[in-house]
Amino acid sequence: MISVLPLATIPAADEALRAPVRAFLATAMKDVAPEVRARTWLGFDAAFSRQLADRGWLGMTLPTQYGGQARGHFARFVVVEELLAAGAPVSAHWIADRQSGPLIAKYGTETQKQFYLPKICKAEAFFCIGMSEPNAGSDLASVGSRAEPTAAGWKLNGRKIWTTNAPHSHYVIVLVRTSGSPADRQKGLSQFIVDLAAPGVSVRPIRDLAGDAHFSEIFFDDVELDEHALIGAEGAGWEQVTAELAFERSGPERLYSSIVLLDEWLNYLRKAAPRDSANVRLMGRFISHLAVLREMSISVTSKLANGDSPVVEAALVKDLGTEFEQSVPSLIADALGALPDAGADAPLLATLAYLTQVAPTFSLRGGTREILRGMIARGLGLR
Repeated sequence: MISVLPLATIPAADEALRAPVRAFLATAMKDVAPEVRARTWLGFDAAFSRQLADRGWLGMTLPTQYGGQARGHFARFVVVEELLAAGAPVSAHWIADRQSGPLIAKYGTETQKQFYLPKICKAEAFFCIGMSEPNAGSDLASVGSRAEPTAAGWKLNGRKIWTTNAPHSHYVIVLVRTSGSPADRQKGLSQFIVDLAAPGVSVRPIRDLAGDAHFSEIFFDDVELDEHALIGAEGAGWEQVTAELAFERSGPERLYSSIVLLDEWLNYLRKAAPRDSANVRLMGRFISHLAVLREMSISVTSKLANGDSPVVEAALVKDLGTEFEQSVPSLIADALGALPDAGADAPLLATLAYLTQVAPTFSLRGGTREILRGMIARGLGLR
């Protein structure tokens, strides 16, 4: 069942991180155009990720014995919020820092922790996620990719789709079937760490409307995995991936995908736009909506900090958050169109054009709206 989201406050020690992160970003992002910053958590820059690692801003939730900071989820929330608000290119380390590292820390063997976690904290190992499949989509329980036991470990066959940054990543964590059939749904699923350079692994990028190729399809053809590839217990993959999705769906990245555009539009209103009551109302709508969503996200973070697994609550925040993110370019386009002679500048229009193209994907990544609303309905006892 879904629980009440408690009001929560970011602890002062974690809030104190905001000033040094903001100061670093003021220099690092000073000359980056807004249409580039709008790519933010799809912007891949390994050197930038290493700069964050050097400052201790990666692996913040991971144990210190593996190179982490053991700072907790609120510290990471503050750092991530500042990075996204500035439009920083966080894509290289994003998946590893947000969910692959915490997953390995919770379910991995000591060998896995010692090998992967220090590399994640140093921005030396980038991860992607192998969940969705061509015939399964967001219905993860129906995946058909399969790992069969061998004398040396496992043999993996199958394919995954909509995998972000696969061509640039070192590893992928895949959810596959190790027993039974897709008709068994959640039973018989397991998670494996796969080296993307291993024989039998091939990656095919998928180009989107904006000309980018963030998504990919990954093929596994008789890929040999050793015994250390399995994460957690064989057959416990569903429980593990459900906990992982709480990390993926709850953070500020589900609120701020259009924030650079919103900032540019507000700057335009301050400098050039004529006084217009419709713009004032729209500004109030955006600010009030974002403020509530941010409080909800902080509340979910407090549950993670308490050791809970707020899967349904995270799904709710993700669904409402992506709805807001998608509304920003659409409503700003309408507002600009209502005043065609007001003289919107080229960077604002370029940022708007990019986000208009990619905004439809916001409600797909991390689980489609239909899947999330089904989860929420079950959490409310409605189905």
